[in-house]
Amino acid sequence: MILSIIFSVLSLFLFFYQLFTITKGGRFYLTGIFQILAGLCVMSAASIYTVRHTEWHIYNSDYSYGFAYILAWVAFPLALLSGFIYVILRKRD
Repeated sequence: MILSIIFSVLSLFLFFYQLFTITKGGRFYLTGIFQILAGLCVMSAASIYTVRHTEWHIYNSDYSYGFAYILAWVAFPLALLSGFIYVILRKRD
């Protein structure tokens, strides 16, 4: 999860850098790649967290997933979606 935060912050700074340096009609490839990497890091962290906690797999368990865990699974597709949008996005004047 820390790696995904680092990739997201790098993506933000790269976006601002590319916003002022690329020519009109250029695409934000590097920003999109870092955002997609952040989404994949969120997915892998949530998957590893799920596998490590086997007490959640019992049917009649008193354990719950919690808000942060559910938020991580919601953040995964949103980060991937924003990464793909960055790749498609073109700079306008």
